[in-house]
Amino acid sequence: MPPRWSRIPDRKDADFRQLDDRMSFATHVALFAASNSGMWFFRILQKADWSWSIWVTSGWLAVLIAHAIYVFVIADYSEPVPAPTRATGFKPKEKPPKSTKR
Repeated sequence: MPPRWSRIPDRKDADFRQLDDRMSFATHVALFAASNSGMWFFRILQKADWSWSIWVTSGWLAVLIAHAIYVFVIADYSEPVPAPTRATGFKPKEKPPKSTKR
C-alpha cells in the first residue's frame, strides 16, 4: 500500500519534502538493485566478458552514495522553499464558505 499523507501535499511543508526526498531515494535504490542484479545475472549466466559492467555498477553506486549523503546528511528541511510559479500537481477543491442565512 502506498504511503498516505494526512495533509494537503505542499513542497513548503518540511515533513513532506523530507518524505518525498526519501521516497525518491528508495526508488533510486530499487532501480539500482534491479538493473545491476539483472546485468550481473546475465553476465555470469553467459560467462560474458563485459568489462564495462564493473564501471556501470561502480559509477552508479557512487551516484547512489552521493544521493544518500544529500538526503540523509546535507538536506535542510527547516526552511520553506519558494512557491513554484506554475501549478505542479494536485490541489483539492476549496470548500465554499458556509452561508449565515437562516
